[in-house]
Amino acid sequence: MRINADFTKRAAVHFDDTPWVPSPAAGVERKMLDRIGEEVARATTIVRFAAGSAFKAHTHDGGEEYIVLDGVFQDEDGDFPVGSYVRNPPTSSHTPAAQDGATILVKLHQFDPADRQTVKIDTNGHAGLPLFRDAREDVRLVTWAPGENVSFEAEGGAEIFVLEGGFFEEGEDFSRWDWLRLPPGAHFEAKAGPDGARIWMKIGHLTEMLNF
Repeated sequence: MRINADFTKRAAVHFDDTPWVPSPAAGVERKMLDRIGEEVARATTIVRFAAGSAFKAHTHDGGEEYIVLDGVFQDEDGDFPVGSYVRNPPTSSHTPAAQDGATILVKLHQFDPADRQTVKIDTNGHAGLPLFRDAREDVRLVTWAPGENVSFEAEGGAEIFVLEGGFFEEGEDFSRWDWLRLPPGAHFEAKAGPDGARIWMKIGHLTEMLNF
């Protein structure tokens, strides 16, 4: 399966325009943003867990990174409410579940194979916050003021996910839970909406995908 798999091109997915697709686990549905592979895949996905749903125990050979968008996500390490940002590195394992339901943005099989750093951050109450940085990527939470003009050079590519509010870019409106991916070398120029925007952003990590 290949979804938005050409990393030389701009890609955008709007939450309200994208259907939920059932997963192999009962009560778990997905909106696929990009994907290369089948059930074991390099993937960026919005995943919705119905109350009481769970996945079987599994190991993340390529790592797992997620931020909780709604509800409370759970595993053996505890409860992760809305705003929790977590990185489970390669070779880590867990049994994810959501007793009362949850929605997460999750990225799979996108870590440096040598990465062994676990990250758990509560982003609530923060307008801007560095989440993770290494030689390959920079992950951060940013807030744009109402009407703010924002521009930067995405030399290594960028992903921008709207947590709250929205922005306008290249004639396109982005609102809550919409996703934009820019290829390496792109220029980003946008204007925040009237309510501003709270954004999860990852930059610098897509150069290696140009020849995938």
